[in-house]
Amino acid sequence: MIKTGYAAWVDEFEAERERRAALGDPDWGHGARLPAEIVRSVQKFQVGEDGDGSALTGKAERAGDTTYAAAVRLFVAEEQNHARMLALLLAAGGAGTLDGHWSDAAFVRLRRLMGLKLELLVLMVAEVVSLRYYRALRDGSPDPLASEVARRLLADEERHVPFHCRRLSEGLAPLPRPVRRAVTAGWRGLLAGAAVVVAVDHGPALRALGVGRRAFVADVLRSSGVMASAMADGPVPEPVAGRLAV
Repeated sequence: MIKTGYAAWVDEFEAERERRAALGDPDWGHGARLPAEIVRSVQKFQVGEDGDGSALTGKAERAGDTTYAAAVRLFVAEEQNHARMLALLLAAGGAGTLDGHWSDAAFVRLRRLMGLKLELLVLMVAEVVSLRYYRALRDGSPDPLASEVARRLLADEERHVPFHCRRLSEGLAPLPRPVRRAVTAGWRGLLAGAAVVVAVDHGPALRALGVGRRAFVADVLRSSGVMASAMADGPVPEPVAGRLAV
């Protein structure tokens, strides 16, 4: 029996968990040769991936859909695995992690002030920026281990985006179409601001990875169009059967 809706997403997350366990981690023992600017950049992203996700899972549980809440818990576990892998990548390169960073603190504070829909809109900003960042790290890193870690994280993020788009599409559906379009236009404006901040803050690393600041921002905004359309008007692809073109 083919499952649909959030039951399909639960199956997708669980299947990925089993695949990840069977595959195992990259070989950390080979070490990593990471330029200083990339180390500093990865440290900041590692902080952003770290966290217990309690605020999001609590809101998902209060929304009343137990299957969706189960999928959210599995999503949070994948994000925690991202933090773990980035920490191990840094350790392989002889670097440690940061205790915190102002950009992550600002995002977390903003998200926790909101209800589920608004928190997901802010979370989607971070997810979409991460898509472009991990693609740059995968394609531009001179270190094979860093490229492999980025490849795995990017594959996860490419599944996370349609998952959140589906919930946002459902949440925005009762609103008139002009209001939905206004909300997603506002989301794209927030995304543009965040992309600029990341491009400036991570500029040296992006240059080392072969991506200019302007190109980074332009790519983030270009990729967001299909996501905004899915949130405002649907449809959102089911897991496995399709992916958003990111």
